[in-house]
Amino acid sequence: MEIPALFFNILLLLVFLWLALSAVYFLFFGFTGLFYRDKKPTEQPLRKIAVLIPGYKEDAVIIDVAQKALHQSYPGEYFEVIVIADSFQPTTLEKLKKLPVRVLEVSFEKSTKAKSLNRAFEILPDYDIAVILDADNIMENDFLKKINAHFSKNIRIIQGHRAAKNLNTSFAILDAVSEEINNHVFRKGHRVVGLSSALIGSGMAFDYRLFKSYMSRIKAVGGFDKELEINLLSDRETIHYLHSAIVYDEKIQKPDAFKGQRRRWLSAQYVYFGRYFLKGLRDFFLKGNIDLLDKILQMALVPRILTLGVTILIAFFMALTEWVFTGLNVFNWFWINTFYWYLLLGVVVLSFFMAVPAKFYSFRSLRALLSLPKGFGLMLLSLLNLKGANKKFIHTRHGQN
Repeated sequence: MEIPALFFNILLLLVFLWLALSAVYFLFFGFTGLFYRDKKPTEQPLRKIAVLIPGYKEDAVIIDVAQKALHQSYPGEYFEVIVIADSFQPTTLEKLKKLPVRVLEVSFEKSTKAKSLNRAFEILPDYDIAVILDADNIMENDFLKKINAHFSKNIRIIQGHRAAKNLNTSFAILDAVSEEINNHVFRKGHRVVGLSSALIGSGMAFDYRLFKSYMSRIKAVGGFDKELEINLLSDRETIHYLHSAIVYDEKIQKPDAFKGQRRRWLSAQYVYFGRYFLKGLRDFFLKGNIDLLDKILQMALVPRILTLGVTILIAFFMALTEWVFTGLNVFNWFWINTFYWYLLLGVVVLSFFMAVPAKFYSFRSLRALLSLPKGFGLMLLSLLNLKGANKKFIHTRHGQN
């Protein structure tokens, strides 16, 4: 075999193995996620809860979010809504201060969510539970009640179920479907086999002192939840998941916002993979820390939309090559023939079917699939333009129709 053909086959084999690892991972946890059930709540004392809402220039949504955060079935004297306001307009601050919420004004030369939370901890008294929301998040009115009922001596971290607040564009629908797949694979599926749930960055509840302690170590510009998660798993803390505790989150509506958000996420994913890969292996072999190894493995995976898109493109290329060069034995050049690419595509599609909730099997979702190639292209561009994305704060604006 000539050197160019050998190089091409080695490259194709590596791509196949990377995609196959991602596909099998999604399939396994997609299957186990089918067996998830929330644990039954237990009788618990009422705990004092701090609902922390850090926001940067979120004037368009913060008033509505703060008002709705007050409408909880949990007794009002046992929770406080705290808005950490970074670079808000004076008129927004004035309106916030008329509400029965605590407003903490903060300002930084380079703003990050971690800085806002840590500044708040310097000012606030201690509570029992810290609930973290994004500035566009709206809790269902029983969210705090459910969180408190599932907290115990052995359950100190709970990731709630973040669901779509809006389905008004094709990209919003695709973003909502992606969120629910993540809930199924990285939360439901993991908890069924005893592994920790993944954190999302909002809709999270922590033992207050535990969270304050771990946040003091966080210096991340982007992806603070990734660094927090790795630190927690390194110390053998278990992250639980409560599917019935719902927080509604605004979904991306426009392609440019989708690209910026995914660039930030991908950058954080691969930066932390490179930073903690060796630690994950070392802690697994020396301490048996499978949770941390699993988290590192997650960060090495190809994102789902890229797994699907690249597999389709290569399978199509292989089929086209076979058809164009029929009878010329050109297909013998390839180490992995078309059958295995079709098999891989089948595994990817099956994992999607298991993880997507039934409510999304609709004509509206089918129409949204027409935007999937564009989403694939934007993800690919984001992947090719990661340099520096984790060193600056990339803000996703909310409240834009």
